[in-house]
Amino acid sequence: MEPKREFPAPKVLGFLAIAPLLLTFALGAWLCKSVFTLSNSAELEILSGANILGIILLGIGLLAVKGFLTVQPNQAVVLVFLGSYVGTVRQEGFWWVNPLAARRFVSLRVRNLNSDRLKVNDSVGNPIEIGAVVVWRVADSFQAVFDVDSYEKFVDIQSETAIRTLAIRYPYDAGEADTPSLRSSQDEVAIALREELQARLQVAGVEVIESRLSYLAYAPEIAQVMLRRQQAQAVVAARQQIIEGALGMVELSLQRLSEGNLIELDPATKAALINNLLVVLTSEQNVQPIIDTRV
Repeated sequence: MEPKREFPAPKVLGFLAIAPLLLTFALGAWLCKSVFTLSNSAELEILSGANILGIILLGIGLLAVKGFLTVQPNQAVVLVFLGSYVGTVRQEGFWWVNPLAARRFVSLRVRNLNSDRLKVNDSVGNPIEIGAVVVWRVADSFQAVFDVDSYEKFVDIQSETAIRTLAIRYPYDAGEADTPSLRSSQDEVAIALREELQARLQVAGVEVIESRLSYLAYAPEIAQVMLRRQQAQAVVAARQQIIEGALGMVELSLQRLSEGNLIELDPATKAALINNLLVVLTSEQNVQPIIDTRV
């Protein structure tokens, strides 16, 4: 069975309803004007049919006044009559609706949810602290009012659950460049978080406009260890790049010497030259050149 959705409620422009309402009041007052001149209760027993009709019209007029409704921009009014949903008024303005219908005002404005910092393990088991900002609004007033107990609390709880689910799906930081992680793949993580939230909040008639991580860090108990690990990884990566560059320069140097016939290098001399070049190119300190003056 397809879930019930929001639909427009029957309504009349309020200014058009004022005229028949005033006419009803005027006719009722004219029909029962003699009642206002009665001096004692005994005379009330001889009310005419016109008087009774006038009193009924005045009662109808007073009841109809309750039907006037003002709807502000980005606001919806859910109407319930005798326990049944009869529609939603979304269009801003001054309206007249069923005066006997109960009303529930629902804000359609865009809202922000800034989640608390949650402590959870990532996909490789590292404890991390994570938080997110969720931008949302009510898209279906019927679902927001009738399908969940409190849609605001529902958004709060389900957002926390979605953030925890996302955190255990990705590692905090990936060792390989093509592996997505919470720290390096922010756009991918934001899309995944929005899809996870939308799937959970659809039942409440809520539309997730945007969601992004607002806080991400290792838990305090492993923060220092992970910082040293990141520093070590950065040093290793830098060393690897330096060595690759140095090897390329050595290869180019030997190739130029060979092509230009500048010097004949025996295997021992070539090995010494390679050693000296690698020392010069990879050393972190200034290296003093040594000139061999032997003939």
